[in-house]
Amino acid sequence: MIDNETAVFGRLQQSLIVAVLILERVEDAVPVAEALLEGGVDVMELTLRTPAALGAVREIRNRVPGMLVGVGTILNVDQISQVLDAGGNFGVSPGTNPRVIEAALGAGLPFAPGVCTPSDIERALEFDRKLLKFFPAEPSGGLKYLEAIGAPYAHLGVKYIPLGGVNPSNCNNWLASPLVGGIGGSWLASKPLIEAKNWNSVREAAAYAIAIRDGVYRAKKV
Repeated sequence: MIDNETAVFGRLQQSLIVAVLILERVEDAVPVAEALLEGGVDVMELTLRTPAALGAVREIRNRVPGMLVGVGTILNVDQISQVLDAGGNFGVSPGTNPRVIEAALGAGLPFAPGVCTPSDIERALEFDRKLLKFFPAEPSGGLKYLEAIGAPYAHLGVKYIPLGGVNPSNCNNWLASPLVGGIGGSWLASKPLIEAKNWNSVREAAAYAIAIRDGVYRAKKV
């Protein structure tokens, strides 16, 4: 499991941009995944907030092999096996539930729990979790807050994926932080775009996010 987790999370941290989606219809899964991939975004998280989510994961895994597909909003132990059965590459939760983390690790599912406080971080570290979802990112204090609570654990190599309020106007600041191992963006494939089947706009949003990412890292190298 460790080797698989290293490969999966290594790819996520190399890509840095994670499209976060809520899908109401399974038939939208492949077109939106293809549009994101054409725009350069090859990691996505489908949230378990609708009955279509797991079916959408199966469709993407079967028909869009270039996409790394994670599953978010994992809230209970039973969902771990459901995610694995659907072919999910990794799991994410909004909080730090020890029972869910333990079940994910026992089942071999690469897993990133959600944190918002130092106590959350320490609870995750008990399970050797070094890639954590920071949620809700902007409402809880943004990058300044993350830098404050993350400082005591930086020497351990902990990285965070902020989600919640991250958007095109602030994602460059998040990406520039050494604490950030990727950003989650729901704007990349928003509900209105999906409902309208506006795959061209999804493609353009993905390409724009990739351009911001590449610009940040070119600036870092100067």
